[in-house]
Amino acid sequence: MHSMSKFGSKSEEKKLTPYLKAVKSTLTAAICLRNFPSQVVERHNKPAVETQWARELLLAPVVIAKNDNEAVKIEGSINALRVSIKIKQLDKMEGILVQRFSSFLEMRADDFVILRRKAMEVIGMGTGDHVFTAYLHLLEFCTQGYDISFLITHYHTETMWRDKLVDFIVTFIQEINSEISDLRLNVNSRGRKVAEHFFLQFLSKK
Repeated sequence: MHSMSKFGSKSEEKKLTPYLKAVKSTLTAAICLRNFPSQVVERHNKPAVETQWARELLLAPVVIAKNDNEAVKIEGSINALRVSIKIKQLDKMEGILVQRFSSFLEMRADDFVILRRKAMEVIGMGTGDHVFTAYLHLLEFCTQGYDISFLITHYHTETMWRDKLVDFIVTFIQEINSEISDLRLNVNSRGRKVAEHFFLQFLSKK
C-alpha cells in the first residue's frame, strides 16, 4: 500500500507525465460506480461492461494513447469499469517478456483482486449507430493487442478507496516499462554468461 500512496501530495502529482495525468483524470471520472442488478436475469448482478447487454448502461470507450506502442483503453458502465493496457514492445524480445510477465500476473489474479484473468480483446460492438461503429473501428485500428486488463466493480469501490484504486493503476502503468527493461537486462546478462561459458569450452580444449 505504500507504493499506492506516493501520488497523495500535489508535488508528487506534478511528476506525472501528461499521458499519466490524462489516464488518472479519466479514471477518476469513470470510477463513479453504483449497484445495478441485471435487467435480463433475475437476482443476478453482472458487470455491464462485461455482458454488454444494454447499451444505455455503457459509456463510450476512451482510448488514451501515448504513441503507437503504448495505450490505455477505459470502458465505463453503471456498475463496472474495465481498464486495458497496451505495454510498450519495441521488438520480439520485449514482446516475449511482456507475454510471460502478463501470464505470470494473470495466473495470480486472485491476489490482485481487480486483475482480469485474460486481457480484453478488441471487438466491435453490435450497434446500429454507424458513427459510433466507425469510432470503434478507429479505436481498434489504433490499439490492437492489449496485454493486461483490470476490472473494477461496485463491490470494489464499496470496500476500497476509489482514489487508491486509481493510484494503483497509474502506478502500475508508470512502473511496468521499467520492470520489462529490467527483465530484458537480466536476459541479456544471462545470455552473455552462457555465451562466455560456451566459448570457454573450446579454449580449454586447446
